[in-house]
Order: sequence, then structure tokens, then C-alpha cells
Amino acid sequence: MILKGLKDKFKYKSGLKYLKQELAKQREAPLRKEGISAIGVIVDLENFAEPEKFYELIDAYGLRPNAVKIIGYRKFYDKNSPYATPVFSDKDLGWNGAVENSYALEFLSRDYDLLINYYRESNLLMQLMSVKTSARIRVGFSEQDPAFNDLIFGSGVSDFPSFKKELKKYLKVLNQIA
Repeated sequence: MILKGLKDKFKYKSGLKYLKQELAKQREAPLRKEGISAIGVIVDLENFAEPEKFYELIDAYGLRPNAVKIIGYRKFYDKNSPYATPVFSDKDLGWNGAVENSYALEFLSRDYDLLINYYRESNLLMQLMSVKTSARIRVGFSEQDPAFNDLIFGSGVSDFPSFKKELKKYLKVLNQIA
């Protein structure tokens, strides 16, 4: 038990070190055309229990049905329990910032035009997922370090209609949607 605790502590420290190194680097956006055709969402399921609301963005932006990919974070989850949204947790943290979860790896393997970091609390694993995701535009909340997001909102996580409205407004200003 003591060795597992030490191992987890060292994994956490190596993850923090990796995160600091990645934030210090100049982030390169993937070579994708202008406009929004693929959206990735990292959502904190502890504070927002309705991740299926993000599928409303398909109709709002006129996207194809599989354009939105959602992955959720839970502090603890049972691998045998069925979740509607793919889930990752703190126990999926590996050495040097690696994420050891098949759902997370599949999420990270794609390129996105828009990444929505839908969480307020600073959490190493969600931040690692955000840094490792290849996206042209990143959106999040004001409580996070500005290095994670290009567009920052002050609305609450529980106020999804306001977030959706503001996001659409700013994407129009940036000429990303019609």
C-alpha cells in the first residue's frame, strides 16, 4: 500500500513536470481549413451531469452527426459500469504525463477545429488531456490558466444555454461559422 501511494505521488509529479514543459512550448495548430467541422469536448462529469447537451452544437452549427466527440472526467469510476459518455479518471495517469485509458487515447488520436474545455477546477488529468489534444481553437472558462484556452468565458458550468449562445457569437465574430 505504501509503495502504491509513493508510485502515485511520483506519477503525479512527473505529470506536472510534463505539463509545465508542454505549456512552455509554442503550441502549433493542426493544418485544418477554416470553419468548424470537428468539435472535441473535455467535460468534468462531477460538476456537469448532462454532456449530451453538447450534441446540440451539431444542429446549431450545421455539422455532420459524428462531428462532436465528448470525453468525461470522473474522480472515480467503475470500469464495469456502463456510461453513456466515455470516461477517464485520476487512476489513468501514467508516467511522464501519459494517459493510460483507451477512450482517452482514441479521443487524442483525432484533430479538432474546436476543443471545449468544459471544466472550472484545475485538475492535472483534464489539463493533460487539453494540452495533448490537437485543436485549432480552444475554449474554456476564466478559472483556468489562460495558456490552456484561446477564448475564455466567465459564465458558469451549469449555465449551458448562456455558454452555447456566447460561443456561437464569438465563433461568428472569428468567421468560423456562418
